[in-house]
Amino acid sequence: MIMSRLVTLSILMAISFSGSGINKINVSEAVMIGGIKQWINIKGLGDNNPVLLFLHGGPGSSAIGYSQKFTADLQKHFVVVQWDQRESGTTLRLNASPVPLTVALFEQDAVELINYLRSRFAQDKIYLMGHSWGGFLGMTIAARHPDLLAGYIAVSPMIYQLESERNSLALMKGKAQETQNQEEIVELAKVRIPFENGEQLFYHRKWLAIWMGQKPPPKAYVEAWSKTWLNLFNEASMVNFFVVAPEIRCPLYFFLGSKDYQTYFKITEDYFRKVKADKKELFWFTNSAHLVILTEPGKMQKIIIDQILSK
Repeated sequence: MIMSRLVTLSILMAISFSGSGINKINVSEAVMIGGIKQWINIKGLGDNNPVLLFLHGGPGSSAIGYSQKFTADLQKHFVVVQWDQRESGTTLRLNASPVPLTVALFEQDAVELINYLRSRFAQDKIYLMGHSWGGFLGMTIAARHPDLLAGYIAVSPMIYQLESERNSLALMKGKAQETQNQEEIVELAKVRIPFENGEQLFYHRKWLAIWMGQKPPPKAYVEAWSKTWLNLFNEASMVNFFVVAPEIRCPLYFFLGSKDYQTYFKITEDYFRKVKADKKELFWFTNSAHLVILTEPGKMQKIIIDQILSK
């Protein structure tokens, strides 16, 4: 089998040396995390640089295929690690999860991977960065395992997603009534929070995407995604970080799109104001909605390099 041969050969490793003597890292391989093979990609200009682990969103949405778009500059200053979480990307192609998907399971996987990276690169702490669902998972790590982190960068994170979905649904219903968009009125009337099925999620995300100026996802895709991920997503959506994490004991940074109604920016802004932390900063991306990592990647990387790493 192609994939088993991929694992046996330990897997797509490229290390090159420039004339300046810089040790350039570009490694893709499977590591044992949580009792299964999980796929990681590591890029950087030297293994002595601080490690930055990125947690992709979704859940289920591997970022390895497009990560160069938002990490090319970061790789000059960090050892940047991308990870296909279980049931995602190459990790899914290598092996399915033998146990049900829960928030606790993904937390365990993330902590195990962080400790693996700390050992591999001989670093006491690493930087963690998460987007959307990955932002939620990263918040969980920052709240429960702050001693592992040099800092946590939350990009469009799920802070209290149940309330976020309620707020955005109410806003969309109000707009639909104002414009008398009958199709929108009928479809949004079918939505319940928390979402009961993929159809409800699709109607919510369809009109939310239109509202944010984005292309709606295909209905078939959303319904197929829901079969694997909706229960986990709803479990995560119930978590209210205002309650479970009133204090974070590692440096905390929020990157928010001012047009993001998917992980409603006002909820995250309110949490930022209330959370206790020795160091916390909030950075606004005025040209972005939910996908800050793709809409303003240059600005995002510059802030991390100039204002987070340098301090």
